[in-house]
Amino acid sequence: MKTIVLGAGIIGISTAWHLRERGHEVTVVDRQPGAALETSFANAGQISVSYCEPWANREAPLKALKWMLDKEAPLLFRPQLDWQQWRWGLKFLAQCNDAAFERNVQQLVALGAYSHRALKELVRSTGIEYHRLERGIAHFYADQKSFDDAGLAVELMRKHGVQRRLVTRDELLQIEPAFRAYGDRIVGGTYTSTDESGDARAFTQQLAERCAARGVQFLYGHDVLRLNKAGGAIESVAVRANQPGAEGQKDQILQGDAIVVACGAYSAPLLRNVGVDLPIYPGKGYSATFPILRPEDAPTVSALDDGRKIAISRLGNQLRVAGTIELGGYDMALDTPVAKARCHMLSRRIEEVFPGVCDTRTPEQGGDPQYWTGLRPATPTNIPFIGRTRLGKLWVNAGHGTLGWTHGAGSGLALAELIDGARPGMDFGFYGFDRASTSAPLQPARA
Repeated sequence: MKTIVLGAGIIGISTAWHLRERGHEVTVVDRQPGAALETSFANAGQISVSYCEPWANREAPLKALKWMLDKEAPLLFRPQLDWQQWRWGLKFLAQCNDAAFERNVQQLVALGAYSHRALKELVRSTGIEYHRLERGIAHFYADQKSFDDAGLAVELMRKHGVQRRLVTRDELLQIEPAFRAYGDRIVGGTYTSTDESGDARAFTQQLAERCAARGVQFLYGHDVLRLNKAGGAIESVAVRANQPGAEGQKDQILQGDAIVVACGAYSAPLLRNVGVDLPIYPGKGYSATFPILRPEDAPTVSALDDGRKIAISRLGNQLRVAGTIELGGYDMALDTPVAKARCHMLSRRIEEVFPGVCDTRTPEQGGDPQYWTGLRPATPTNIPFIGRTRLGKLWVNAGHGTLGWTHGAGSGLALAELIDGARPGMDFGFYGFDRASTSAPLQPARA
């Protein structure tokens, strides 16, 4: 079976790997010159099965309104003259209730646990090195009310089999001594020992190399122009080389038995051109990577800062901090006032929590932080679309939002299984299939 995968981020490469392991002839297409050079490039580094709560909850609408004029807000809605943005926002609001929140958590935990098992097996079988730390994730609170509310989240996660637990400030400082400099402002936290962290880019690029060694063909530096539709099915993909000197080249037409769209936030406009309309909207996220000056004082437990809604992970001799989400279209600029404010907030926050541990000086101060931004493919529920569209051989693996690294390995495995006609071993609502008990075969949903 010949399969074409569009996109070479963690989702696309994981899909390609598992398809090739099942004997498929696989071609991967990406506009970049290599794998993991867009949204998978510099994320927070967390495999956060236990910290997967959706952005949509009962408090989100009021917070979003309050934050609209704050350049550094965790969730920043920037209104555009874009119907897709407003439609997405209305769907998001419909998920801001307790029933939807718990329903969505169940789906995200199921996919996360399945994906974590898949990742461990992949690492075991390939030996990929990616600054992996199996030290868990700690969530710290500097506000008493937020910490009190954390108990409800712990109960919900434990209901779904996640061993997340409340910890006192003293317990948190024993788990991660690097918090001591900030300890007098911490009121408590939560901790899950089973979560981990690592560099998604390093992992994805090494997995891509192993894919190539097993015969996967890569068309890097190729733009996806369109999906070619004939009747009620997709028959091919048109791509074109974008390297210097390629202007005169003709479009290349790729045909396959299955075509997988795994283009992150760009999946939605590509699919809309053939009548598949999925509510995936770009959520602009930011990260900063700092060289560590005092390794003995740097954290080794990945962390979540509740006050700023950011994640912090150690990647070898560097510290990565990432977070926030900005809903304002496909803007990737890092030089706007809003972007600069959000980047500088990351620098300032790391210096507050871990003073003197990293070189957090901004460029204006003579430092050289690695600031980055990427477009997370966000859905109103946070649940990705994994499955088959109504257009025959056209499949989708997109919409993972802030959890692409957490869900990447399992999403690729699950889609490969679906394409081969198998049922993935989790209770999850796959796109284009009727949801039934895990013992029953998956049936295509009615159009």
